[in-house]
Amino acid sequence: MVAASIGLAVLPDLAHLVPLLADGGGWHTLAGYITATPGHEPALPPLVAMLSHHLHCIGHSAVIAGWSRVRLWRWRRQWLIPLAGWWSHIVIDVFTHSADFYPVPVLYPFTQRGFDGPAWNTPGFQLANYAALVLTAIALWCTRRRGR
Repeated sequence: MVAASIGLAVLPDLAHLVPLLADGGGWHTLAGYITATPGHEPALPPLVAMLSHHLHCIGHSAVIAGWSRVRLWRWRRQWLIPLAGWWSHIVIDVFTHSADFYPVPVLYPFTQRGFDGPAWNTPGFQLANYAALVLTAIALWCTRRRGR
């Protein structure tokens, strides 16, 4: 269950990278895409750009995630917990992506507009993010240590 939750949590950011690898540019194109700043993304062939964009939209859509949850509820109820990983990714990304840099289209396919939040790749936000991760790790370490 934990592995499935983690897998579904990272899937929205990995799925839309597949067309970039299939393009022929390989790791060079992928690295340029991942490390790009707003307005400096590498040029992509139109088909690759369109596929990548729509896979990004699908992976970050609450509409698609909600539809998937309802479908899986009827088929395999044990997938409801792992789907929380996907939902956590959507919720986090909605508030950590600016309109200039991979906005999160929560209501895709009805609209491709996203919420304009602070960009995750700005220095101040990254500092706060890593500080929160370190504090969480320390809290978990202290909690486990007390349990022993």
